[in-house]
Amino acid sequence: MTDWLLFAPVAVPVLVAGLSLAVWRRAPVQRLLGVGALLAVLADAVVLLVLADRRGPLVADVGGWPAPAGVSLVADRLSALLMTMALTVTLAVLLFAIGQGTAEGGDPVHAPFHPTYLLLAAGVALAFLAGDLFNLFVAFELMLASSYVLINLDTDSGRVRAGMTYTITSLLSSLLFLTAIGLVYAATGTVNLADLSHRVPELPGGLRTVLSLLLLIVFGIKAAVVPLHFWLPDSYPTAPAPITAVLAALLTKVGLYAMVRTQTLLFPRTEPWTPLLVAAALTLLVGIVGAVAQQDLNRLLSFVLVSHIGYMLFGLSLYTVAGLAGTVLYAVHHIAAQAALFLIAGLVANWSGSAKLPQLARAAPPPGLVAGLFMVSGLSLAGIPPLSGFVAKLALLQAGTARGGPAVLALLAAALVTSLLTLYAMARVWQAAFAAGPERPPAVRRYGGGGLRLMLGATAGIVLAGLAVAAAAGPVARVSQRAAVDLLDREAYRDAVLGQPVGDAGSPGASEASGTSGERHRERP
Repeated sequence: MTDWLLFAPVAVPVLVAGLSLAVWRRAPVQRLLGVGALLAVLADAVVLLVLADRRGPLVADVGGWPAPAGVSLVADRLSALLMTMALTVTLAVLLFAIGQGTAEGGDPVHAPFHPTYLLLAAGVALAFLAGDLFNLFVAFELMLASSYVLINLDTDSGRVRAGMTYTITSLLSSLLFLTAIGLVYAATGTVNLADLSHRVPELPGGLRTVLSLLLLIVFGIKAAVVPLHFWLPDSYPTAPAPITAVLAALLTKVGLYAMVRTQTLLFPRTEPWTPLLVAAALTLLVGIVGAVAQQDLNRLLSFVLVSHIGYMLFGLSLYTVAGLAGTVLYAVHHIAAQAALFLIAGLVANWSGSAKLPQLARAAPPPGLVAGLFMVSGLSLAGIPPLSGFVAKLALLQAGTARGGPAVLALLAAALVTSLLTLYAMARVWQAAFAAGPERPPAVRRYGGGGLRLMLGATAGIVLAGLAVAAAAGPVARVSQRAAVDLLDREAYRDAVLGQPVGDAGSPGASEASGTSGERHRERP
């Protein structure tokens, strides 16, 4: 039964995408298929999260071939938690796109949108579940192909240029990734992550450093880590609002997940790593300074996205349970907050006729509901209590203070400055788009009916998901901490994939809670 739970997040979207393409002339059927498929895989992800938290990592051997020779799909606390939040946002964004199409009198994009969107969801799920480097590469390529199609639907010259920048950069990253896979295989004879966790530490120190840096660069490009971020602010703002929201929320987090997984599993450290500390500080400061300088709402949010990747690098660079738990918690918060802000930006642009801050300042302000949604999401991103962004930042700051050291304290200062500048950037947007003045004309409703209600409802759903993270901060933080324990302990992951007893499943008290001490949490067909 566990095998099918692990296969479903990848197989169901792929199969339904083919069926959706076959009925491309019937838009209502495509919509039902897409929503139904994502609802099914979201429910599946929730089940995987519950099981992984109770039992430890869950493993399925594709075709019945055991690791390390075969292909393994693995769901542990980290991958299941991130996949659950990612699929929640993916479903909400699809509903927003459907509502936008209804409000405008048709689909927001052409017929390939629905099957391509499902393939993107399959790629995201495969990235979280992949148990080896090669299938992680396949997941990234599936996401690349899908996202390129989505970015270039309803093309114009500007969007084509932005799409080419995105594609060329992604292809360069893919070539580097293939090179890294080849070097890893040549050095160790395997690409299975669990097997590599045994073999990589036995390599010479210089070779380990080279492989670690190469994978850091590969995933740093995909996560938009400074100075490898140049492609993102030019690519995302040109796409339609639903596409921008889903790409911004998910693709950078998948790159970050791959970075966390490989750096902790293959290159374990006991002290902060200077390259990551420097990258985190640069990403925080360069990103937020770029955001403050922008006059376009979407570009401003794109630079904020880049900046806040630095918070997640911050936690990873500490190599402590508290730091990694903060990274996991921040990633969960950021997926929801960033997606909501890009959808709100789409609503504002459609309502006011422009995404430029000077033009927004002269246009009629959007409805109060849109303003309220922006306020919650913007304040959460800035780290204002008691919202989820505050909870996540507090966890990171506490982890940094506990670790100590001049470099870490400097990074703490950069994190605090970034938080203040984020609040300033959100205030600029509020003043331009939502602060009604006597010189402004009264608001005129451009959209009406069920389409607008669905757009607002989908956006509100993502904002509520972020509020749920804050309301359930205790349980979510505990799951994040158990995931961090697994990342540093590594034994639960290796034992589950390679077919050895799991023992305590990588967290204190987990065996007693689940009653499965010494059980192997894997099933083969």
